Amino acid sequence: MFHALSRFGRRRTLQTGAVLAVVLGLLAWWLQPRGDEGVPSGSLTFSTGVPSGVYQRYGERLEVALAKDIPEVSIRLRTSEGSQQNLARVATGEADFTIATADAVATYLRDGRPGAQRLRGCVRLYDDYVQLVVPRDSDVRTVADLRGKRVGVGQEGSGVRLVADRLLAAAGLDPADDVTPVPVGIDTMPVRLTQGRLDAFFWSGGLPTAAVQELSQRYDIRLVPLEAELVAKLQAATGPTRFNRSAMMPADAYPQAQQGQAVPTVAVANLLVTTDRTDAAMTEAFTRTVINSRDRIGREVHAAQLVDLRTAIYTDPLDVHDGAKDYYRSVKP
Repeated sequence: MFHALSRFGRRRTLQTGAVLAVVLGLLAWWLQPRGDEGVPSGSLTFSTGVPSGVYQRYGERLEVALAKDIPEVSIRLRTSEGSQQNLARVATGEADFTIATADAVATYLRDGRPGAQRLRGCVRLYDDYVQLVVPRDSDVRTVADLRGKRVGVGQEGSGVRLVADRLLAAAGLDPADDVTPVPVGIDTMPVRLTQGRLDAFFWSGGLPTAAVQELSQRYDIRLVPLEAELVAKLQAATGPTRFNRSAMMPADAYPQAQQGQAVPTVAVANLLVTTDRTDAAMTEAFTRTVINSRDRIGREVHAAQLVDLRTAIYTDPLDVHDGAKDYYRSVKP
């Protein structure tokens, strides 16, 4: 009987020990940090813009902020011609995130370009302002005066090219025949203007754009007004132009060029864009960093100061990515 009780005791002890081990194991699992759950890792490519443009300058500073916020993610910046090329890269999987103007997005969707239906919005960023730059002594006073001139219209894959062609058409000019279009970007337009190889150039970017600002400080330039009547014709033209609106460039955007005068122009919103392929946790973290780094980046890239949490979710014409929605829900009062 003693041996039977001993066997019973050992069996009971073993059973109790097994249960205790399970309980302790579950408790340890419950209490352990969830560091790897929902924390982004891996790599991503961010398609930006031309080297001296706002997209690239913003991207460089955002890369630093992202490296702090999501250190397990390797980030690659990739320069581009602009919005149109950016969208094509993201939609087809060559990049994970990018910036593009809302009118370029609408055009991409309307034309049914590859991967268009996969595009998603994350943040409504800052506005781009169209800037038509000429030498101060130029006889160009309106867009219509560009007839017969050599005009920088932006690279083929840029949002500048879209709006430049549309503005020329709205002014009654054929973009291919009535001007000599020069398909170059903001990285080379200023030097071509100073060398007399361009009579004017279009640029669309945040204010101030460093390349235009630097040009105004060493060369006498002027900004040609884009009056409300022209913008109305632009908006009435065929195509998704409802995203272009009349705006005023403040007098202090380029003090040397504007000489105390605000300049009427066209504005369009920029969007942070990804696709439905992108992980929700990655998108939430990226969106969070964009919002939280606004002031820090804005000290160096003025346009970033205009990112506003109250309007960031309005990424029309794109649906908001689920990961970005998660972020906005998390900060909703």
